Amino acid sequence: MISSPPPPPRKCARLSLLLVALAGTLSLPVNSGLSLPHSPAPPPPLPATHGAWSRLPLPPTLGRCGHEGSGREATDEPIARPLSGEASEESFLRDGFPILQEARPGLACALLARAAVLRMSGDKNPASKPTPVQDVQGDGRWMSLHQRFVADSKDKEAEVVFIGDSLVQLMHQCEIWRELFSPLHALNFGIGGDSTQHVLWRLENGELEHIRPKIVVVWVGTNNHSHTAEQVTGGIKAIVQLVNKLQPQARVVVLGLLPRGQHPNPLREKNRQVNELVRAALAGHPRAHFLDADPGFVHSDGTISHHDMYDYLHLSRLGYTPVCRALHSLLLRLLAQDQGQGIPLPETTP
Repeated sequence: MISSPPPPPRKCARLSLLLVALAGTLSLPVNSGLSLPHSPAPPPPLPATHGAWSRLPLPPTLGRCGHEGSGREATDEPIARPLSGEASEESFLRDGFPILQEARPGLACALLARAAVLRMSGDKNPASKPTPVQDVQGDGRWMSLHQRFVADSKDKEAEVVFIGDSLVQLMHQCEIWRELFSPLHALNFGIGGDSTQHVLWRLENGELEHIRPKIVVVWVGTNNHSHTAEQVTGGIKAIVQLVNKLQPQARVVVLGLLPRGQHPNPLREKNRQVNELVRAALAGHPRAHFLDADPGFVHSDGTISHHDMYDYLHLSRLGYTPVCRALHSLLLRLLAQDQGQGIPLPETTP
């Protein structure tokens, strides 16, 4: 009896990938231990710190706003993103890069197949899906800040509300905040590390419920590391639409994303693309305004100075000054127009 030779390993690999893809499409359980022919032994489990979010401590003496030399942490921006059970492309990323090299071969196939199914199925943009931050550190600070903001909205009357990430949060510690924005009865609802989907969740859960501001300033998007420029733009547009729905009397000012990193890099380019898309999306909007907040932080050689951004992301006192003065000038003009004065105010010199 003549027996047929076994199929080559490459054909087996293709067959395994096809079976895994079908399992993901049909929402069937996938055996994470499935391995391709001749696969190496599974690597040891990752240490616990790989699944946690880390934070960057501030340099002690670079002129940031707040307490000099205290070493306080500027942001809860995640350095590592754990593999979650949610059906989104974020589930397959760590530091914005695929984690497939850290998975068993069979699990790698499952993740690749599931990611392909998600892209083909047109799942909702994750940057515009209201999502709370996971309390992976266990101290509940993010939710505590949110609840404090809701309480502030009940107790205080505000003409201007700022909402966003650490660039908004740290602005509150600068003297220029007290000089320019406190007289406008401004509230600061910034939380370090927030992305567009987190701001959407906070807005949907009461942060604008008890106040009627004249202007809402939105500054968020640079932390959406794993999202495309189009997805980040969709998240910002969703925030504008939600503010229009919750506060129809209010104008919305969207601050453009700043360049980041000492040298040219993909995130800097993506932020530039987001700004172009948001500017175009808001053009002609009667109650929304886009402000390019960058006064020229990138030098002619493509670098950013630590005097402007102490960690090449967050602004120093020197960096906040031109941004805040340009924003303050726009806010005054908008407030004057809404009060019926009609005459644009002169630009404030940065």
